[in-house]
Amino acid sequence: MNNPGFLDLIHSNFIFKLEKALYDLKQAPRAWYERLGSFLIDKGFIKDMVDTTLFINHIDKDILIVQIYGDDIILGSANEMFCKNFESCMKEEFEMSMMGELNYFLGLLIKQKSDEIFVNQTKYTKELIKKF
Repeated sequence: MNNPGFLDLIHSNFIFKLEKALYDLKQAPRAWYERLGSFLIDKGFIKDMVDTTLFINHIDKDILIVQIYGDDIILGSANEMFCKNFESCMKEEFEMSMMGELNYFLGLLIKQKSDEIFVNQTKYTKELIKKF
């Protein structure tokens, strides 16, 4: 292998499978956040001063909001086209998949309807009751 970070003189023609993912390294989340943050800023987003994992892009009277949590990204806009354009832009730059509408995040159950959004902790509450 020609990688200066790993050298095995006995098995120089072998290809090795990585067993420990980058996520186990302390620097990986910071490196990912910096890479994604720089990309978003280059695309016109502004990093929130209070919550530095929140990025906002104002487009005329509309707004596109992107929240980063680890390797998860939540986005939202009243303009569906902004979400679709953002998805395309992200897929050109990163290997990713869209999971669809947000249903569950950080212990919160989210139910979305055409004119309402309900957020509750039913699942978390049930788990607490079961535990105690």
